[in-house]
Amino acid sequence: MKLTINGKEQEYAGDEDRPLLWYLREDLKLTGTKFGCGVAACGACTVLVDGEPARACMTPAASLAGKKITTIEGLDTPAGKAVQAAWQELDVVQCGWCQSGQMLAAAALLTATPKPSEQQITDGMNSNICRCATYHRIRGAVARASEIMG
Repeated sequence: MKLTINGKEQEYAGDEDRPLLWYLREDLKLTGTKFGCGVAACGACTVLVDGEPARACMTPAASLAGKKITTIEGLDTPAGKAVQAAWQELDVVQCGWCQSGQMLAAAALLTATPKPSEQQITDGMNSNICRCATYHRIRGAVARASEIMG
């Protein structure tokens, strides 16, 4: 089966129940997607599937044939670039474990809603947990990324 990951076609021949997370990390060596909780609760493993956030720890790789999967390594959309710039500008990262998932969620939010209100940012980012509680910096960076996008 063929999967499109970061714009590149990949051949997947693994177990149909194997989570995408482990295919990305172990087989493709795309280690930016992190393991957090393993039950789709924290968001550290967030990737984009056809532009929508998805939890790679619980999404079977075999279920994604014909879908476009984006990991942090392939985040090169206008919203993604703005998010990356804002994250650096505002020095968002503390430990960094959740940040790839946070950034992908932010890019999806900004693609769908380029000029989000504070409440939309809070609502759009509330399913991703940050152990270091840098939520104020994350929300600020999402707002800044929106400004960068113009």
